[in-house]
Amino acid sequence: MARGVTMCWRGEIRGSPRRTPPWWVVGALAAAGGAVLAWGHFEAGWVRLRTLRVPLPGLPEELIGLRIVHLSDFHLGFPSRASRAIEQAVAWTVGRDPDFVLVSGDLLSRPRGEAELRRHLQRLPRCYAVLGNHDFASSRDPFSKPAALRDLSPAVLLEDAAVTIELRGRRVQIVGVDPRSYRLGVSRPHRRSDPGADLRILLCHFPSVIDRLPAGAFDLVLAGHLHAGQINVPRPGGKIRLAHMRWRYAEGLYRRPGGTLHLSPGLGTTFLPFRLFARPEATELILVRAE
Repeated sequence: MARGVTMCWRGEIRGSPRRTPPWWVVGALAAAGGAVLAWGHFEAGWVRLRTLRVPLPGLPEELIGLRIVHLSDFHLGFPSRASRAIEQAVAWTVGRDPDFVLVSGDLLSRPRGEAELRRHLQRLPRCYAVLGNHDFASSRDPFSKPAALRDLSPAVLLEDAAVTIELRGRRVQIVGVDPRSYRLGVSRPHRRSDPGADLRILLCHFPSVIDRLPAGAFDLVLAGHLHAGQINVPRPGGKIRLAHMRWRYAEGLYRRPGGTLHLSPGLGTTFLPFRLFARPEATELILVRAE
């Protein structure tokens, strides 16, 4: 009899239809998914306004305390709460009145954002910028469209070009990398570096440029592109970045032979109008001399 029961039990398992999850499980999953989407929508506009001290070896005494606001990845034209983050970041930058502002690319995702971009640039003091791959729709983003950006006045657009300004009696050089030549592998920004400048800054959309520079090429390198992952899953000791998982850098400061890299989390969004555990950020960099 025990054997018959066993056989009946086995047959029941084999022949029984797959059960659907209870209604409360489906409801809980739907509620959790809705909560994640709502948070991601909120976080896309929840900007962090951060001041960061940047130690640089050999910084001249006159340039100690120099303040640079680094902005990146506006992605204007793509509907998102990022417009709110950008508005707050620009207003904060104007209030800080830095020595100058540097913008590291991906200004537009669609041409319709150009009017808003120019309104912001009109307010930013002493601004220098480069373009990013999204400004040419050179990405996997199906929503991205190229924009014909050539002149960003009053901001200065640097397309594989350099400019030298005088601050506090010292010469500060800013070199900008064009994303098209960078992706073709023909960009050589270190050849534009002026060894006679007191502070040499490289502005490039892609953070991987830091590993292509010879030792001592620049003092400071500013980049964006990665959005700090944009969509992240927290885990013990860190987080899993679902976008750009293979990149060596994520956000913040990195000291490398070619210079000190500041990688901005950026302000906008791409692909999806959400950020998850990757708040948008505007960063004021205060230069200090490294011990």
